[in-house]
Amino acid sequence: MNFGQLIRLFVLAAAFVSAQSSFRFVLLGDRTGEAQPGVYEQILKETAADSPAFIVSPGDSIQGLNNATAATEWRELKKLWAPYSQFPLYLAPGNHDIWSEKSERAFQKHARHAPHYSFDYEQAHFTVLDNSRSEKFSPDELKFLEKDLQAHAAQPVMFIVSHRPSWLMDVMFANPNFAVHRLAKKYGVQYVIAGHVHELLHVDLDGVTYLSMASAGGHLRASKKYEDGWFFGYALVKVNGRDVKFQIKELKPPHGMGRVTRPDDWGRAGLVDRRESPVAK
Repeated sequence: MNFGQLIRLFVLAAAFVSAQSSFRFVLLGDRTGEAQPGVYEQILKETAADSPAFIVSPGDSIQGLNNATAATEWRELKKLWAPYSQFPLYLAPGNHDIWSEKSERAFQKHARHAPHYSFDYEQAHFTVLDNSRSEKFSPDELKFLEKDLQAHAAQPVMFIVSHRPSWLMDVMFANPNFAVHRLAKKYGVQYVIAGHVHELLHVDLDGVTYLSMASAGGHLRASKKYEDGWFFGYALVKVNGRDVKFQIKELKPPHGMGRVTRPDDWGRAGLVDRRESPVAK
């Protein structure tokens, strides 16, 4: 066996080991708009207790919308993050984070990456898209998405994350003929995650799981009832090889009752079985 063959064998062995890795990470929802006092702080404490490898947020990290106060708000947010700096934090830009050229520069400075980007952790790949200033994904975002997925198609576990659920109406009406879904199917993406609406919604469409995250501090709307998907919480995601399991964790008192569910317990309009509430675990 020559040197080149040894190197190839080493690379293949490393890829096999990575594909079998086990780790956990946290998915958050929106901290704002209209952040409710104390909720995000409790979110950070409870997620830290789960010892995730990293944390992913779909955006709306600051209240924003004002160029004059954005820098101060980012600095204040960093103070909240400081005790948890051992957990890498990956942010998508929300409409409260980027609304102008100046706010985009502030986001890049404090988030330390471009508005759209991607990253790998072991066998998982994450593509983070920017729809902070549009209800739809722009042609440039879709081009970035396809190029990125194509380059990382060998990864066995794949996520797409954005702030707005620009896919929401299509998946609600079980329409598979939209660009993000076609790309997800083409390149093997299993999970598409967003925030923005502050409501837990779940739809499986043609083998792809779409999830709108519950609030991580942004105000609760509409009925404000847990069974309708309006609550403060986060998702703990456990990855074991190709297997991925979600725990949807409502905050414990005083901002919740500590109920734990799975995505399959939720549908297009809240809890699938409303006759009984999940038991805290």
